[in-house]
Amino acid sequence: MNERIITDSHIRSFEQQLMLEEKSACTVRKYLHDVRMFADFCAGAPVMQDVLIAYKEQLCEKYSVRSINSMLASLGSLFSHIGWHELHVKGIRVQRQLYCAEESELTREEYYRLCRAAERRSARLGLILQTIGSTGMRVSELRFVTVEAARCGEAFVRCKGKARVIFLVPELRNRLLDYAEQHGIERSMIFVTRGGLPVDRTNIWRDMKTVCADAGISPDKVFPHNLRHLFARVFYEMDKDIAQLADVLGHSSINTTRLYIVSSGAEHRRRMEDMGLIK
Repeated sequence: MNERIITDSHIRSFEQQLMLEEKSACTVRKYLHDVRMFADFCAGAPVMQDVLIAYKEQLCEKYSVRSINSMLASLGSLFSHIGWHELHVKGIRVQRQLYCAEESELTREEYYRLCRAAERRSARLGLILQTIGSTGMRVSELRFVTVEAARCGEAFVRCKGKARVIFLVPELRNRLLDYAEQHGIERSMIFVTRGGLPVDRTNIWRDMKTVCADAGISPDKVFPHNLRHLFARVFYEMDKDIAQLADVLGHSSINTTRLYIVSSGAEHRRRMEDMGLIK
């Protein structure tokens, strides 16, 4: 039997396959990072089942369960691509989360404070936060917010091999068009860097962190994806329609959407107390 050793050729071929599957650039980078980290662990030694188990044990000492399962899934994809089907390692089973940590839940009031602080620092940052907050779109989907989309009130988004329409409410449309006019943007993307490239997650994350103190909000709550979670909770509270919310967020599985609408521990405790079953 040939020894199973991960080579640069394997990784390059895997990268090409991910691109053919139309994975986002961020997803491709993540998969390749996970694969290279495992290759470094192997240090040129053959990949055996006991090596996989030892690697999993090492991950358990450093990372959260969700991160570990994600890393192992990346390896599973690589092995499937290479044809090493006999290699497998089980992820860690986790009970579905009943509530989220209070220290990480961004409230509506905190969101308003964050937007005001962001606007004082940068008109672009303030508008980006409100665009994500009012639509639930991903940072990677901001490139589809164009002058043309603002004029018609709909952004046609293509992401993760899927397409959907995101509605832009009238007030947001007006603000986007005003911003575009003030900055001489006549067509195409509204949120761009000085070099004309789409803004990315790293830039937005860094800019958001700079306004935490001004807004009086814990930095643990302030990151782009938390705006998407806030949108999901507010949207769900209106009609309790999780299927519609999944469509709006662009989720293929309602199980993913459920992760977005879990209430905080405080809310969970309050509901149990309201049951009044202690006499």
